[in-house]
Amino acid sequence: MIHTWPSPAKINLFLYVTGVRSDGYHYIQSLFQFLNYGDTLKIIPNKKGTIELFTGNNSLLNIKNSIITAAELLKEKALYYGRKKTSNFGAKIFLNKKIPIGSGLGGGSSNAATTLIVLNSLWKIKFTLKELATLSLKIGSDIPAFIMGNTTIVEGIGEILHPINRQEKWYLIVYPNLPILTKDIFSSYSIKKNTTKKSIDFLLSSQFYNDFENTVKKKNKKIKKLISMLSLYAPSRITGTGSCVFAEFNDEKSAQKIYSLLPYNVQGFITKSVNISPLHRAFYKKNMQFF
Repeated sequence: MIHTWPSPAKINLFLYVTGVRSDGYHYIQSLFQFLNYGDTLKIIPNKKGTIELFTGNNSLLNIKNSIITAAELLKEKALYYGRKKTSNFGAKIFLNKKIPIGSGLGGGSSNAATTLIVLNSLWKIKFTLKELATLSLKIGSDIPAFIMGNTTIVEGIGEILHPINRQEKWYLIVYPNLPILTKDIFSSYSIKKNTTKKSIDFLLSSQFYNDFENTVKKKNKKIKKLISMLSLYAPSRITGTGSCVFAEFNDEKSAQKIYSLLPYNVQGFITKSVNISPLHRAFYKKNMQFF
């Protein structure tokens, strides 16, 4: 049976840089929240040995997409660890892209995580979720949180996860129709002093902030104006190192009211946060096993 799988978006309710490694990777503390919104992937396994990606967004076909990278990594590591002879493992993957590129909503990382989890199951490789999370760090630092599938505090370079439960809220997500690539923000990001690493209890009881927000606002007046406008009505910040701005509400009606005030030159949607990833909920619903 062929299924279509969720590849959910996320927001960073806070994001702090606590240090930099010698290789340039940044140590962070972040609160990683899933949204009931995202891309979908239809994955059809075969024995042709090739991974093929199909999508209406042609720009994603002209680069080394995270989906292809994830599938090839899974084949390589399964063979290396003697889990399976994978030379004839293949798949056709159909991506329905809703998460904007460069938005800070984690689309590429989420796509990679969904690919790893689903193909691990369909190919019967039997890596555990923790093993997949470790493998995924070779692709991107956000991917382990997507794989483990819970609202979580993320530390280190993305490999240290502290799952939590948080009251589910409604969010207005606004995309200003301009992408911001993570590598560009990190390369232009400068701070006089890193944020001091704090305890989880302290982080959750303090006002949330994103250390990259000033850098993004200085580079993009449109985003600065958007944050100022939304902050009149609700707590509002950028997410991750991207261009999307989110505003938090206790109910859908309040979010709809502010959505109606958005300027014409932006895109927006309203969604609810979830403590369990929609991908994990889909596995439970279909009575499938991760490993």
